[in-house]
Amino acid sequence: MTTTLRVNIKDINLQFLKELEKTAGTSAQVEIKVESNKHGEGLFSEEQFWQLIELFDWKQKKRADITQPAVLALSKMPVSAIYLFEDFLSEKLFNIDTKEHAKAYLMQQADDYFSADDFLYVRCAAVAEGRAYYENVYQNPSELAARIDFEHILSVAAEAYQLKTGRDFDYSPLYNYETKSNTEKWQ
Repeated sequence: MTTTLRVNIKDINLQFLKELEKTAGTSAQVEIKVESNKHGEGLFSEEQFWQLIELFDWKQKKRADITQPAVLALSKMPVSAIYLFEDFLSEKLFNIDTKEHAKAYLMQQADDYFSADDFLYVRCAAVAEGRAYYENVYQNPSELAARIDFEHILSVAAEAYQLKTGRDFDYSPLYNYETKSNTEKWQ
């Protein structure tokens, strides 16, 4: 059973948490949703998101090694920043999940086969390439390079969370970034 509590942040203290634990039990899961600011303004900014992306070490060969500097930096931030990194990533991927971007991707495929997964990984690369490239692709779908993919960016938040907490990252981001989730842009 799910119960929704609406509490002002100033009213959350140790006493409140102990009472909640007593009432709900120690195995209950609590989800905290901050409604006052878009993207947790003040907690983690879009600028910080792009700064972490800039930490990718493209001299490395293994994808995990490329993202490792960003994972380490993110793991040193508050847990809320890890969740917000994932939200920003989901937003960026969602924004270029459009019919126009898909056409640009498909035009570069030799066999005219459209793979929803491959299109997602190509969009991941557009984000991984950094802010300037991403914004160019966002504004000009034909600039999307369909032969470059970077699925591993999807693991950055999970790896940072695991490193920080020792637990698995179980989170549904703000936007669904799976191909064709941005239904308005696929009409």
